Amino acid sequence: MKVNIYYGGRGLLDDPTLYVLSKMEEVLKELRVTVERYNIYEKKNSISTLPQTFKDADGIILATTVEWLGIGGYMQQFLDACWLYGDKDKIKTLYMQPIVMSTTYGEREGELTLENAWEILGGLPCSGVCGYVDDLVSFEMNHDYSLIIEKKAENLYRTISQKQRGLPNSNQAVKQSVLRTQQMELTPQESEQLSQYVADDTYVKKQKEDIEELTSLFRDRMNEKQMDGQLEYIIDLQSHFNAQEGFAAKYLFMIEGKQKPLVVEVDGEDLSCRYGQEEDVDVYAKMTPQVMEKIIAGRMTFQRAFMAGDMTAKGNFKTLRMLDQIFIFE
Repeated sequence: MKVNIYYGGRGLLDDPTLYVLSKMEEVLKELRVTVERYNIYEKKNSISTLPQTFKDADGIILATTVEWLGIGGYMQQFLDACWLYGDKDKIKTLYMQPIVMSTTYGEREGELTLENAWEILGGLPCSGVCGYVDDLVSFEMNHDYSLIIEKKAENLYRTISQKQRGLPNSNQAVKQSVLRTQQMELTPQESEQLSQYVADDTYVKKQKEDIEELTSLFRDRMNEKQMDGQLEYIIDLQSHFNAQEGFAAKYLFMIEGKQKPLVVEVDGEDLSCRYGQEEDVDVYAKMTPQVMEKIIAGRMTFQRAFMAGDMTAKGNFKTLRMLDQIFIFE
């Protein structure tokens, strides 16, 4: 028989949980049980791989200390790893004994938290140990307390060896009807491999770098696309500009899909094209991108687009007709 101990405290010398664990280990070893302890605080960078150690265990002890509120971060991370990466088929066969000692208030709530978590994971909880310790020396010297701890260790051994079963509980019903992991269905081997990747700082760092690189790449492409959108039609108009001496006018083109209108200002040999708002214009025109592209390609003129109804316009119509003279597309 093998029992794994997972200690979720901080490893302080005056931690009463450590004393309880040492007494439990003594009794279990006398019963010829192989005991292996995992101090989670020593493995904080590889907590996600700890559920892999369940493979050859017959039972486990989850031990933590309530120092101010709840079971503590290390134990919570370990339970999260069991939910995300643990082999649920193996957990179903594992007996778990919670040990929660407190130097403040909340040991019973902590024990109940561990029991509920293990039941939701599908495991088999055993009667646990919980207590409040004000003075560690007095606690260690108390013979009655030592006997209680020893009895709890014997009960764990007896429960595992006899494979005792418990009554059904509502936590399992809640899990089946409500709680579901938001992830792909993975085999135990895939879960183990994923947990190794998560615990590998180098792999995680490389993934973050790749994500940042892809983010930067897409950002650059979006910026390029925005720049292209800001220059769309402007280069074509500039390259086909045919200056008319003494002619000055200001046009505003509303092109569907563009957030801002295209403003074209002509003053003799000077041409200014930009996207923006302009109030004082000579001609206001509205068209679709397809019509504008036909005009630029030379398949349609501004005048024909207006006559056919593909372009609507208002303002000075003489100035409107000048468009086909100052912009010659062939």
